[in-house]
Amino acid sequence: MHCFACQSAIGPGDSWCSKCGAAVRERVEPDSERRFVTILRADVVDSTGLVAELEPEAAVSRLEPALAAMRGAVRQFGGIVSKELGDGLAAVFGAPIADDNHAPLACHAAIELVRRVGSLGDPGLQVRVGLHSGHVVAYMVASEFSKVYEIGGAAQHLAARLEAAAEANQVYVSEACQKLADGHVRFEFLGRKTLRGFGEPMPVYRVMGASDLSSWRVRRARSVSRFVDRTTERALLWRAAERVSASRQTVLLMGDAGIGKSRLAHEFAQDLRASGWRLIDAECSPNLQGAPYSALKRLLLSIFESAARDQARADDPRGALPAVQQRAIDAVLDLPISDPQWDELEPHARGRAISDASCAIVESIARRQRTILLIEDLHWIDRASDTVMATLSALQCPDLLVLLTTRPNGMPVWIARCHAEIVAMRPLDDDSGLAMLAEMLGPATTNADLKNRIISHTANVPLFIEEVCRSLKDSGMLLGQWGDLSLARPVEELGIPTSIQRVIAARLDRVSRQERSLLQIAAAFGPRTNQALLRKIAALPEGVLQDCLTALDRAELLVRIDSELEDSLEFRHEMVRQVTYDSMVEKVRESIHASILAALEDDEASNDGPDALCYHATRAKDWQKAFHHGRSAARKCLVRSAYADAVDYFEIAMGSLDKTPVTQAREVDAIDLRMEARLAFAGSGRVAEALDLGREAERRADAIDDIGRKIAAMTVRAGAQNFYGTPVEAVAIGEEVVRLAESSGNPGWRNLAQYGLGQAYFLCGRYQSAEKMLAAARAGLVGSASSAPIGTTPRSLLLLCCMMNGITHTVMGELAAAEQLQQQAAAIAEETGRPYDRVAAAYSGGWLMLGRGDPAAAAAILEDGFVLAQKHGIRLFVPVLACHLGMAYLEQGLFDRARGMLTEAREEAKAVGYTSAVLRSSIYLALATCRLGDVRAAQNMLREARNTARQQGFSGLEAEALFGEAVVTPISSTESRAAILTALRAAIAIASESGALPLQRKAEAMLTEVLAQGSELI
Repeated sequence: MHCFACQSAIGPGDSWCSKCGAAVRERVEPDSERRFVTILRADVVDSTGLVAELEPEAAVSRLEPALAAMRGAVRQFGGIVSKELGDGLAAVFGAPIADDNHAPLACHAAIELVRRVGSLGDPGLQVRVGLHSGHVVAYMVASEFSKVYEIGGAAQHLAARLEAAAEANQVYVSEACQKLADGHVRFEFLGRKTLRGFGEPMPVYRVMGASDLSSWRVRRARSVSRFVDRTTERALLWRAAERVSASRQTVLLMGDAGIGKSRLAHEFAQDLRASGWRLIDAECSPNLQGAPYSALKRLLLSIFESAARDQARADDPRGALPAVQQRAIDAVLDLPISDPQWDELEPHARGRAISDASCAIVESIARRQRTILLIEDLHWIDRASDTVMATLSALQCPDLLVLLTTRPNGMPVWIARCHAEIVAMRPLDDDSGLAMLAEMLGPATTNADLKNRIISHTANVPLFIEEVCRSLKDSGMLLGQWGDLSLARPVEELGIPTSIQRVIAARLDRVSRQERSLLQIAAAFGPRTNQALLRKIAALPEGVLQDCLTALDRAELLVRIDSELEDSLEFRHEMVRQVTYDSMVEKVRESIHASILAALEDDEASNDGPDALCYHATRAKDWQKAFHHGRSAARKCLVRSAYADAVDYFEIAMGSLDKTPVTQAREVDAIDLRMEARLAFAGSGRVAEALDLGREAERRADAIDDIGRKIAAMTVRAGAQNFYGTPVEAVAIGEEVVRLAESSGNPGWRNLAQYGLGQAYFLCGRYQSAEKMLAAARAGLVGSASSAPIGTTPRSLLLLCCMMNGITHTVMGELAAAEQLQQQAAAIAEETGRPYDRVAAAYSGGWLMLGRGDPAAAAAILEDGFVLAQKHGIRLFVPVLACHLGMAYLEQGLFDRARGMLTEAREEAKAVGYTSAVLRSSIYLALATCRLGDVRAAQNMLREARNTARQQGFSGLEAEALFGEAVVTPISSTESRAAILTALRAAIAIASESGALPLQRKAEAMLTEVLAQGSELI
């Protein structure tokens, strides 16, 4: 194994590089996997011109120093050279071991790369660099002589284009890289530039240099939330602070990235400063892990800056030190030294002098004033500083509090020797998480659902909460200012910001290969799985499996939960699962899902239904099984009237089936599937798509010359035409379909065709024809010979026939017959208990109560149906129920409520494409508008409805509109009286012809009244 920084050989048991002191990072040969990384591309400017006239040996000699400088800069900051390109190289940061600082590291490497090449003293060697952060597929390529870590994907091309666009000795970066490194590096925005191969101009930034801000200050500048909770941890810190008068106290805050270690440490340190304590702080940096004494240098600079600000003390903290220790401090601070005694010291003696001097300075400060020594991010400490920090943390010095922070994978080996109190930090509780969200989003309850979703999504990790909120704001999903934000539109997916992806990826890379593989299987299962299924898929020895699960539980990635479900396991939060899942390349995902699918299909005791099987079959790209399970899941949804869900599964089933080879049997299944899906599409209000299903099925039936299925497809198309087309078209196709269905000998499709034609007759005002056709359909749906087509049952289709036939009798004034049919419909709905059936029965029941002149009873029935339809997404019935509910309110004199409900009905009918419902709701909305005083608007609305009904053939609705015009028109002149008489006579003529006796009688009564008034004007 070799050091990531200097490539020196490292022994198998070493934790540090003996040459440069960098911490050891285990490198493995990974399988192909998806990674979020930063890619660096660099080359020598005009290298062809530099070597064109040189011999091969001379050309190599001219360019090799620049290439060596590039390699050294990349390796210094933890990058991997994935490819050398003759005059340049490609490198990757953040793989194969994930690093949440890959973008800043790559930027620092680029700065160092330019510096190193420039220091070669060859003015002809100039370089340019491009950087981009994005997703890649990473894999190891083995050749005859070596192995190379390769990356693939569009991200590397953008890095190459940025490199090509860069000027000499400049570093150009993408916006993705800039966002991740901003604060750690200074940038200049160059505007949008056109890059070869990319259609749209891309935002480009130039690196201006490294920032002198600490990581804490960068994070603090981005923070938009206040410090919350941490009551327990703060109490432990205060207890340690109270004991320093007796002896030095050391406390280690340990927790994963983003948990809030630095926030707590700085909040507590500021509290101590307010109480008269001196703060000395330093931060270990991932950029300087390979630089000896980099962390100690920061600590000493903090001491001297603090002393310079101390007006009560003018002396130099180094003044009382022996000369050799003063030179030791100068060495750490990179000050020039001209002391023969120091030059003669051996390395070990120099290290001892540095440690003694540092301890002496800290002790002298603590003797004068209570001091808190804050050392952050020990997981990034350089080896030389680590030795000194161990000594400082074990000082026997009163009035000194040493406060350390680290991630679990970086806990110092010496921490036990200094008797430190370890405080393991946990995520916030729900109340604290909500308090944090209230600070960022605002206290309004309108965002309550979003806040709860964020809490669940982030598992109350403070950094994750902040970054998710920031991502929503940056994307425009949240509008306003911090502390007063509102949703612009519903949030479907909270997503995982790239700043969080890298943090989680770094956590995942701390687990072993077997643990990672087990985690990936669990991620494919979903948020929760059980140990038995995991055991079956992973096929690990039981001891190994339990060791892996224990390690994952300890790392709080996949945890055991208290549940009635046996051996249940779940991800601590969804983002860990999603990052784990996204890390797999497509072939690995497909293989895992295929194994899960096979295990679930073989497990008879499994509680997983067809929806879970469909999910895994689709992800495994087993299209035949995806079709089978998708159809089963859709049927399951239909049983409970979950039409929107059923549509989703039918679409999966249809799409999956179409990916299988074309055969006669496949086409038969494809046609039947579309026939079966018709009710789901129509019921959820997607009538136009239901019509398309019929057309597509008819086309396929023609292609395989299947007459029976063509008739079925035509029946579906005819039924959709009742909602989406005109009555004339619906009657024409309906009559043809009934004739074909009767001759085909398929009673199920014949019954459905007759029901559809009965609806068409009703819509065009041919009520007597409608009654006869619906009665014929009902006759075929009772008794032992009853039959219904695929996708429904004889009982459900009979209920619809009773509903439609009862409405027809109500319109014709035959209330006794309507009552009998309504009783039958209600009995079937009670028997099946299906929401769809109950809604249908409520619809015809409301019609009947309105026909009886009992609008209050009608409203009660229709309100129940309306609520049920909305609750279950039975959108087809929503506009008609709303319309008749508005009519019931209108007849009760509740004009405002009527107008509101009828307006909703009309808008919903327009959205669904339900033409007759648009017209009917417009007619009665006009009547409500008139009763509220706007006669002109009512007249215009009725006139438009009457003309549309006449043009499209809705004669029954035309008669209702004509009667409405007569009602809302005041008799203020001879012309208006004549218009009323004309409208009434036309309404009577249509109602008489169609058999709408109640409407005919109302119009005749009004006509008699108007005629009786003679020529008197009102």
